[in-house]
Amino acid sequence: MDQLQRMQLIEHQSRAFLEGVIENINDQWVFFDEESDVATMLEHYVDQEIEIYLHHKWIKGILEEDGRFTHKTETIFLLDKMKLRIRKQIVFSLDMLLDELEDEAFLQFINTLNTLEFSIYDCIFSHNHLSFLETTANKKGVNILIFDNGEIVLSVHHHFHYENEKKDRFEFTLSTGKRLIIDKMCK
Repeated sequence: MDQLQRMQLIEHQSRAFLEGVIENINDQWVFFDEESDVATMLEHYVDQEIEIYLHHKWIKGILEEDGRFTHKTETIFLLDKMKLRIRKQIVFSLDMLLDELEDEAFLQFINTLNTLEFSIYDCIFSHNHLSFLETTANKKGVNILIFDNGEIVLSVHHHFHYENEKKDRFEFTLSTGKRLIIDKMCK
């Protein structure tokens, strides 16, 4: 699995976007998240890639200052009540962990998470102990991850033992009491 395939799998996760509408209030653009009704100043996303809903499709572009949106070589001016999507950020330590996992462990982790109706974008806490062992030859420990999909909370303990071979064990525990354990060993 190459880096592009990993990125595509990550990009197509559910709940990857904040979605809502914008309003111009007192000459300032405000984004209203439709899921949480939280209002955010749109200026926080200037120079970032966002998507606008125009002509019945989502269009990617860069948000500019003063309510401008650049799509390829075209500049579009934002309008009141326009629908926007802003890609959520993956928790930094989880992003680092995903990069460190071997392909098989990465796929098993993502697929199990998705099967349990969670997305990597549902992560609300991540402690990546592996990142603290960068200079250590033999690595052993536990990473702790907490996910919340809005209905259920999930705790994941990732036990790793990296010596001659890499051993990954994922223990998934839902707030309902359901548990799953996955062991992966790679040479």
